[in-house]
Amino acid sequence: MNAIVAVDQNWAIGQEGHLLFSIPGDMRHFRETTTGGTVIMGRKTLESFPGKKPLPARRNIVVTHDSEFDAKGADLVPSPGAALLAAAGDDPDRIWLIGGATIYTALLSQCAKAVVTKVDSSAPEADAYFPNLDKLPTWEKIAEQGPYEENGLTYRFVTYRNKSVG
Repeated sequence: MNAIVAVDQNWAIGQEGHLLFSIPGDMRHFRETTTGGTVIMGRKTLESFPGKKPLPARRNIVVTHDSEFDAKGADLVPSPGAALLAAAGDDPDRIWLIGGATIYTALLSQCAKAVVTKVDSSAPEADAYFPNLDKLPTWEKIAEQGPYEENGLTYRFVTYRNKSVG
């Protein structure tokens, strides 16, 4: 299993349930990386998508405590642990945690790698964060692409490996 995320300079990922940046190149990278695989997310992440609909061409597993919640085309589970059980038969190299902060916190330690879009900007109003992998001893940077510039922002794609998995 892997994680994919876009962060600012302070490892912030969101504000009031929304992404911090709109970068078409990052969205394209996300789509190319996750299409054909399984994505695991929290309910609020799903609700932030256009039309509040699951992502096409991917198996969507949504963690929600709301037994009344309905998302056609998604597999609903009550906990992060249940999400892992639901994805157990899927190719682990094609399983992606995609947010939000609660899901990353619960499952990141079990990820083999993290693909991080690092945006060279800060969002002072952010209220959701991803762990700073540069400061965690079990994670190491193994690849970097960029920098790229788009919409007045500079960003890089950085891949980290979890030394404690696999």
